[in-house]
Amino acid sequence: MMQKETKTILQKTVRLAIPMMVQQAITNAVGLVDNIMVGSLGTEPMTGVAIANQLLFVFSLAVFGALAGPGIYGAQYYGSGNTEGVRQTFRFKILTALVLTVLGSTVFFLGGEGLLSLYLKGENAVLDPMLTKAYGRQYQLIMIVGLLPFALTQCYAGTLRETGETMKPMVAGIVSVIVDVVLNYLLIYGKCGFPQMGVQGAAVATVIARLAEFATLIVWSHAQMRKYPFLQGIYRQFHIPAALARRMFFKGLPIFVNEFLWSSGIAALTQCYSYKGLDVVAAINISNAICNLMNVSFVALGNAVGVITGQYLGSGRMALAEKASVVLMRFTALVSTVFALVLIGISFPFPTFYKTTEEVRDLARQFIMATALFFPLQGYLNAIYFTLRSGGKTFITFLFDSGYNWVVSVPVAWLLCHRTALPVIVVYLIIQALDMIKTTIGRIMIGKKVWMDRLVEGE
Repeated sequence: MMQKETKTILQKTVRLAIPMMVQQAITNAVGLVDNIMVGSLGTEPMTGVAIANQLLFVFSLAVFGALAGPGIYGAQYYGSGNTEGVRQTFRFKILTALVLTVLGSTVFFLGGEGLLSLYLKGENAVLDPMLTKAYGRQYQLIMIVGLLPFALTQCYAGTLRETGETMKPMVAGIVSVIVDVVLNYLLIYGKCGFPQMGVQGAAVATVIARLAEFATLIVWSHAQMRKYPFLQGIYRQFHIPAALARRMFFKGLPIFVNEFLWSSGIAALTQCYSYKGLDVVAAINISNAICNLMNVSFVALGNAVGVITGQYLGSGRMALAEKASVVLMRFTALVSTVFALVLIGISFPFPTFYKTTEEVRDLARQFIMATALFFPLQGYLNAIYFTLRSGGKTFITFLFDSGYNWVVSVPVAWLLCHRTALPVIVVYLIIQALDMIKTTIGRIMIGKKVWMDRLVEGE
């Protein structure tokens, strides 16, 4: 019986995770191609775009975090058969996405240049900091246009995944990828009669690709409303019961704050590393380009963990939810180990694709191998995070994730970068190793079953 349950859990996970993994892998592969194309323009364009994307990453994670709160309810409502509940959570997501887009656009438009300057404090005899900032600002201003379609796409894709539908978001992602790759080639280099726009062309291509992804997803989903009854009458009115709105807001607020602080903490860590020199930012950009392609394994599996355990909790099957959490944490760590080995194997040839200095390439190889070393730990940790979140323990995940990052990781990185002569790669390894403490704490919380709550009732 136990083996049959384990097999069922793994089968459901694979069915959910593989389409998400494919979609995310394709999306990250496009980011990788974009990165290499921009990197072929020189180190300053590559570094400027990398810094701009680091800041845009904060907005992306803020959107994910803000939508995760209602997403918890969406998964549990679907698990309990409550279609109206799913519909209300979707409406809440749309309103949230609109508010965040206005806020994000305002911040980037008015304060984006100052934010870019934070990463240009380190000394480097080769890179021009002012030219680097100019490239980053060109890219940033155009990317503001793509914030709204990105945020709305997450509303649709997230709710569809909560109902078990992962193919449509994957296909929409593939459409986005094709548009992005083709337009990047045409606009960055000025091929087939198109203007040669450099980094601005990369930004224009990305914005158009996001519009194509959103259009594909919304048209396809609404064309099959019988299959997705929560979409029926979705825009006729936006009244959300006040009690439900409050619950979703306060349950989701810690997740939003967590994702915002976590992503800004990652940006702060990069800023600390940049104190060791602008070449560090360039090397981290090269490393992240390939590492982000590999980490689709535990990102997709983490999302699957949240959906599966959330559905089990919503249907009241607590023992099955507990078993799923244990099985999937181990499975995620195993899969992450395989991807880590792949990453180590390609760490030597990959940096040669970039038009930059040999010093930057060597440093990038070191960052790639250091990241691969901790891949299994990060996979296991990610599964813990989504398990805790599936039961609505959002404040705990806030303390567990971003709270730890800002209280421990960022201060330690700042001290080691500003007060010691340690090489930046040693500092990076120390910061990665600190997550072992967080993993131990998370495993204890899972064992104490503090996350096992049913938040909704059936219809």
